[in-house]
Amino acid sequence: MSEPIISVSGLRGVIGESLTPEVAIRYAVAFAALAPPGAILISRDGRPSGCMLAAALSAGLQAAGRNTIDAGILATPSVGVLVRELQVAGGIQITASHNPSEYNGLKLFSHQGRVIPAGPGEEVLRQYQSGTAVWATHDQIGLPEACIDAHSGHLHAVLATIDYHRIRDRHIPVLLDANHGAGAMLGRRLLEELGCSVTVLGDESDGQFEHPPEPTAENLAGVLSAVTGSGAAIGFCQDPDADRLAVIDETGRYLGEEYTVAMCVQHILRHRRGPIVVNCATSRMSQDLAERHGVPLYRTAVGEANVVDAMIEHEAVFGGEGNGGPIDPRVGMVRDSFVGMALLLDAMAERGKKISQLADELPRYEIVKTKIALPRERIPAALDALEQHFPDADADRRDGLRFDWPDRWLLVRGSNTEPIARAIAEASTAEEAERLCDEAAAVVQRVL
Repeated sequence: MSEPIISVSGLRGVIGESLTPEVAIRYAVAFAALAPPGAILISRDGRPSGCMLAAALSAGLQAAGRNTIDAGILATPSVGVLVRELQVAGGIQITASHNPSEYNGLKLFSHQGRVIPAGPGEEVLRQYQSGTAVWATHDQIGLPEACIDAHSGHLHAVLATIDYHRIRDRHIPVLLDANHGAGAMLGRRLLEELGCSVTVLGDESDGQFEHPPEPTAENLAGVLSAVTGSGAAIGFCQDPDADRLAVIDETGRYLGEEYTVAMCVQHILRHRRGPIVVNCATSRMSQDLAERHGVPLYRTAVGEANVVDAMIEHEAVFGGEGNGGPIDPRVGMVRDSFVGMALLLDAMAERGKKISQLADELPRYEIVKTKIALPRERIPAALDALEQHFPDADADRRDGLRFDWPDRWLLVRGSNTEPIARAIAEASTAEEAERLCDEAAAVVQRVL
């Protein structure tokens, strides 16, 4: 990689190649040039390269006249809470999320404590690409400051959303796989505050991942037996910056990331009625639950910023993305693994049921995700061909092309970083979902 990958709300790249201190400083200074007056919060996940990047950002932002606040190692959802709590101009979280250890990145937060939406993100990109920066004179250079307690505000916000005493009375045994990411510190503190007996894997936030960092079934194979071996009633698995959560039940069954949001929606709608927002690649389970409770569900393009935009517009009571990212507006407009843990423990305590039983109550679907070789310039023709091939489906082009039938759906969207399209299908059986993906691939191949 010679260039960083830049999305709506940040960038990522390989350290020493596409992501260098110079690139990081230029991008951070571009963000600061468009932010309101005030200090900029800097935090990071546990990757070893994060310390170097934090030092570079601090120097660069101070040279541009901004005071900086160093929050140290911090989970991404905690950044959103802390930005609001400290009333700063914005925040930069140094993280590459679920990417391998050679990657790192910058995620930008507005003064509202959310990842910046598309419009401001495009302005930052233009400013970055212009190559211009205004540096402060010697008497206007910014000053550094350290944040003494970066976790308490987030902890208290999460605890306020659930029945604290009901969970404590159950003394639920829990396994937390933080995998040496940023989630261990607040994760242990939250679970112990809730009276859980806690086993933590990867307790030290040093970025030395014990398994590949994305919390998929394949990557968590070794954690499944650890859940049953520890006698845990539930296993929680975070990605490195702790904004995503996968769940393992008490039998060692991988429930996965899609179930995280759906089980949270199920619990929320038992107590609070209102709109739900998910992206167009999220399981149909949440849609079925919304219909069951008589509330609207809105779908957005993939991306946390898009989900948050719609949650604000529709005054949603809950939202998220099917990659294990629940968003509770009472805590913050950020994907939040700690919200997921608290809500699922609250559901277990309230109903006196095992997590496997709560999962089995949900509508049952199977998701299959595949890749189709497709040059970027052929994407429009491929999508046109697919729409002609599936005339009996409701078609939606808000993000690639999604087809909906009463009992299944298919999404085909081009990659921003590779000459491929990603095909995601969900149906009542894995065979049917695979058939949809294969059929889509065959159609696409005919237009190449």
